Amino acid sequence: MSEQEDTTVYKVVMNHEEQYSIWPVDRENAPGWKDAGKQGPKAECLEYIKQVWTDMRPLSLRKKMEAQSRPN
Repeated sequence: MSEQEDTTVYKVVMNHEEQYSIWPVDRENAPGWKDAGKQGPKAECLEYIKQVWTDMRPLSLRKKMEAQSRPN
């Protein structure tokens, strides 16, 4: 059995915690997710995420840690 090539066009989506995922471009975004501006083949979208999502911590955690590191 041979695998068929994935011809799906994907889009990169991001949630309120600035976490990224991919979603088929012809489907409505899941609740809480918005378009992040990149569309294309799966490999391109995943490479884009790899380049832009350099800090895997959720936004709320990054903000909390930043606030704790500030001098009083």
